[in-house]
Amino acid sequence: MSATRVAKIGIVTVSDRASAGVYEDLSGKAIEATLNDYLVSEWQPVYRLIPDEQPEIELTLASLADDEGCCLIVTTGGTGPAKRDVTPEATEAVCDRMMPGFGELMRSESLKYVPTAILSRQTAGLRGQTLIINLPGKPKAIRQCLDAVFPAVPYCIDLMDGPYLECDESVVKPFRPKQ
Repeated sequence: MSATRVAKIGIVTVSDRASAGVYEDLSGKAIEATLNDYLVSEWQPVYRLIPDEQPEIELTLASLADDEGCCLIVTTGGTGPAKRDVTPEATEAVCDRMMPGFGELMRSESLKYVPTAILSRQTAGLRGQTLIINLPGKPKAIRQCLDAVFPAVPYCIDLMDGPYLECDESVVKPFRPKQ
C-alpha cells in the first residue's frame, strides 16, 4: 500500500447516444462529482465515453486496467434488461474474479427508491489490481449506489496493493479493519 501514489480512476460511460455527436454526459459527471466529494487523497480521473458494444466495452476496461493502471474503474450505463445492455457481460469477460456482493448491495439499496431496481444487473469484478464496478445510468441512482458500496472500496484496493484512498469521513466512512 502506498500513501504517495496518485490513484487513477477510470470513469466509463456506456451509451449509444455517445456516438450520436452532441451528448452531455451527466452520468460520468455524477461519478466524478461523487468521487470528488468522497476522496481527499489525490486522484486522477481517466474518462471514456463509448457506445453499447461489448467488444468496445471489453477493450476499454482492459486498457484502463492494464495500460492506464487504474486501481478502480466505475462504469455507468448498459446494466438493464434491454438487448443492447451488455456492460455486465463485458465486465465478466475481462475480470479474473467476480465480486457479486457489490451488485447485491446496490440493488438492495436501489429498491428503497424504485421497484424496478430488480431489473438492474450491476456487478463488480477484479482484473489484476483493478476493481471494476458497474453502476446504473441515472445520476441520482449513481450516488445512491456509490453511497452504499464505497465504504468497502478503499479496503478492497488496499488488499490489491493499490494506492491508499483517503476519504472525507464526514461524507463517507471507509471500513478498514484494525490491525
